[in-house]
This record gives sequence, C-alpha cells and structure tokens, in this order.
Amino acid sequence: MPDFRVPTIDISAWVGPGSPDARAAVVAAVDHACRTVGFMQIVGHGIPNVVIDDLTGALDGFFSLPLETKKKYVRPASENRGYSPPKSESLSYSLGVDPVTRMNDFFEAFNVGTSWREYPGTTASATDYAENTWPDATTGFERAVSEYYDEARRVAQTLTRVFAAALRVPDDFFDDITGHSIDVLRMNNYALPPGFIELGAELTGMGEHTDFGLVTVLWGDRVAGLQVLGQDGSWNDVSPAEGALLVNLGDVAARLTNDKWLSTLHRVKPPVIDGTIERRRSAAFFHDGDADAVIAPLPHFVSDHAPALYDPVTVREHITAKLAGSRAGRKNVGATREAARVAAGRG
Repeated sequence: MPDFRVPTIDISAWVGPGSPDARAAVVAAVDHACRTVGFMQIVGHGIPNVVIDDLTGALDGFFSLPLETKKKYVRPASENRGYSPPKSESLSYSLGVDPVTRMNDFFEAFNVGTSWREYPGTTASATDYAENTWPDATTGFERAVSEYYDEARRVAQTLTRVFAAALRVPDDFFDDITGHSIDVLRMNNYALPPGFIELGAELTGMGEHTDFGLVTVLWGDRVAGLQVLGQDGSWNDVSPAEGALLVNLGDVAARLTNDKWLSTLHRVKPPVIDGTIERRRSAAFFHDGDADAVIAPLPHFVSDHAPALYDPVTVREHITAKLAGSRAGRKNVGATREAARVAAGRG
C-alpha cells in the first residue's frame, strides 16, 4: 500500500466565484479523496479567523468550569444535546464492537444542534430535533458557538454541492435529503485535571468509530491524537494543517455510494506525557440528513457485479441504533460491515 496521506483541497472556487475548470478540479480532487481515504483537509473554506478564535474561547470558558457545574447541563442521551461527562460513552458500541473497557471513552463534550422550530412546515419534531441547552455559567458561549455553527453548516452545504457534481446526480439531489437535516455541533475536550482517572495502557480518548451521517466538518487543535484507519489495516496519525478543516464522510455517504466512498474508521488516542494528558480540543459539525430520508445505494452504484450492500434505512433509524450503542452501551447489531473493519484494525 502507498503511504497514507490525507489530501489538502482548496474549495474556494465553490465558496465564491470560480471558473468551470477550477470547480471541476475541486470535484475531481474530492471524488478521489472520498474513494481512497474518506478524509480530506479543506482550505479556502471562508470561515473568518475571529469566528474560530471566539469558538475556542467559548470552549475554554465552559470546559474550565467545575465538573459539578458542567453536570447541570446533562440531557437525556437520546436527545444528543448538552453535556457529556468523561467516561459516559463508548463509541465502539455504535459499531457493535466491545470496547477494551465498558464506557471508557476519556473525553467530555457539549452538543448543540438545529431544533425542530427552525424547520417550520416540515416533518421535523422535537423527538429528532431537540431544543438546545445553553450554559449560563459562562458568558458569550451561545453567541460564539452559534456563529461558528452557522459557518460550519455553510461549509457542509457547500460540500454537498461538490458531492452532487462528483456523484453525477442532479444539482439539487442533496436538497431533497437535507432540507431539514439533523445537524449537530459536538465540542470535545480531552484534557482533565489529574486524578479523575487512573491513567493506564487501556486509556481510550475516543474509541474507534465511523460518523453517523453524510459529512463531518472538524475544527481541531494541531495536537496529536486523531488516528485514521488506512485500507491496509494500519492506524495513521492525522492532525489539521494550518488553517485547514478536516472533513470526513459518514455512513450515509457510504450507503448512498454502496461503499464506493468511504466512511472511514477513526479514533482518538490521548497523548500521555509524564502521567498527564496533553490538552486537545475539537469541534465536529455533523451534517446527517433529514430524519425521515430513506437512504439506499444509488442505482448507478449497483449492478450484477456489485450488488447492494445495504438495505434501505431512514436516517432516524440509523442514528438511533448508533446512539443507543455509544450512549446506552447497547451493541448496534446492524453494523456488521463496520464491525469487521474494527476487528481488522485491532488485529
């Protein structure tokens, strides 16, 4: 296998005015990355530096609060909102795979998302699109997070237009399955004061998993920890390039393309230095698709020689099974293809 590499792609031709040739070059580069890696570094995304600076300040302000204060913002796991304390999740279960130790993912997180009220006239309901909880124990959090959320959603929507061109489907194809998309911004923190957990060889920052939806747009510190599974079964260190966003495909994209595009397994291994964990922050924007959208392999990716690998499923059904695994510790028995890849990576 060639050396593992996550390509860097400038999408500015799709963010602003761009020539047909420049846009076609972006489409070709994205298609190649989706088929070979499932990850890419995106530059030319147009998010102002001040928006990212304000986001990181908001993260620092909230995650520096006492644990008991942060726990006031815990919400029911099914809502996918609010605060998740350390060691309350195990993402390996979302793939139907036993983690090394139960519910051992060593990170804390805060989730916000698009509520049902923002999709009037659609089938969106509070069951799938919960209201947000905004912490009042720190100032400026809601404003800074909301501004970044809007920018990340714009980038995700720009990418779906590129995807439509790459997949040779109508320009508005993704409008039909993301018109009231389940969108969530998950802000993660991997550094906690010493003493909360006994550090050891089995420590997991975030267990191996695939993302649930269509596409993920990730801002992250340039700190070691993120690892991506290569097609040769090797785990490879990846960190964002200067000014870049990391973008990866989720399960919905893999299902639509009958696995021609890759929903790649990844994990976070916290760097332990002299018995403590180095600080690492990230903010992942998940653009998942409409809850009631039915996802199945597109017809031109299915043939006698390449039969459909997935049965039709709604985005709601798929995400519910994945969340039940990561949050409630119930194996996702439907994720047989992903579970096999985890086993290969562990081997």
